[in-house]
Amino acid sequence: MDHAATTPVDARVLEAMAPYFSEKYGNASSLHSHGREAKSALEDSRATVAGFLGADPGEIVFTAGGTESNNHALKGVAFANRERGRHIITSPIEHDCVRKSAEWLATQGFEVSVLPVDEHGLVDPAELESIITDDTILVSVMAANNEIGTIQDIPALAGIAHGHGAYFHTDAVQAYGKVPISLSGVDLLSASSHKLYGPKGVGMLFVRRGTRITPLMHGGGHELGRRSGTENVAGIVGFAKATEIASQEMKSEAGRQAKLRDRLIKGILGIPDSALNGHPTKRLPNNVNVWFRYIEGESLVLMLDDAGVGGSTGSACSSHSLEPSHVLTAIGLRPEEAHGSLRLSLGKQNTDAHADRVLDVLPGIVDKLRRMSPLKSRRDVEEMLKYEEAH
Repeated sequence: MDHAATTPVDARVLEAMAPYFSEKYGNASSLHSHGREAKSALEDSRATVAGFLGADPGEIVFTAGGTESNNHALKGVAFANRERGRHIITSPIEHDCVRKSAEWLATQGFEVSVLPVDEHGLVDPAELESIITDDTILVSVMAANNEIGTIQDIPALAGIAHGHGAYFHTDAVQAYGKVPISLSGVDLLSASSHKLYGPKGVGMLFVRRGTRITPLMHGGGHELGRRSGTENVAGIVGFAKATEIASQEMKSEAGRQAKLRDRLIKGILGIPDSALNGHPTKRLPNNVNVWFRYIEGESLVLMLDDAGVGGSTGSACSSHSLEPSHVLTAIGLRPEEAHGSLRLSLGKQNTDAHADRVLDVLPGIVDKLRRMSPLKSRRDVEEMLKYEEAH
């Protein structure tokens, strides 16, 4: 139950990719028949992804994944438009590849403002209106959060950006293929194949026609001059096939997973001293994120793993850092609360039986960890002292 981290490659995707590793191995830039065959597959894939978004094929740039796409969007727009302005706006719950790109741009002479979010992780359009200026060149807010699943009102935020002459970018890595995406007002959009049962190492950046953006990769002028380097044809074919499957199955699968999600949330919140992270209704259909008082999330994830359940947390084992999740602290959780978080993200293989397993083993694991917890022991001592003082 960690499909937000990655997904298995769909068998139909693997089948579509297979010929392009050996039989149809041509370089898409070659003029001979092998190259033309690869080029045709590349452009057919571009048309599939564009059609899914309602974009023009010429607006799709294939990349090595979401991190490259997000870096390209922020840095490419910043450097292409720095003569017009140097102000960039983002949110505190962005993926690290957006946050760190913005932080790096701040060392290069750009000013970066970070919007606040509410307790559910939502950006208030009025907050954006209050800090955007005529010097703002780019606003970047993710479509759906990778940790807490909150879905933003992207058309409203994009409309404000355009009203002030700024470009709008959204990291849609978690939303693409799971929920409908509107390009209304969106100038740049990032997506990644391995989040929707496609291969790792391939993604895309939608760049609306007319958007001024500088390439990150220079060389032979591949990808319409946006991203040089021999295209990963097999990966791109797989990404397109995964997109095609999502276009056919997304609605029914989202409904099925949402029911499973809600069942899990209801059952988990029956555990004392637990709470939901993220918006109760404006959230991805596969996302469950909760926190438990008095426990540490890394131990929770490891004990769940021993019980056959794969999840993740906002503590050290997920981030390779002792710092709590920046997403959870941004929505108001204290560090010890953020460290007690659990994310379960559902996929196509998950069933009611899997939910039963979680709800069967999780209460006992939480109880065991609380009995071992120094935080719980400290709370008990504090309550005893208060009782003695009162009586």
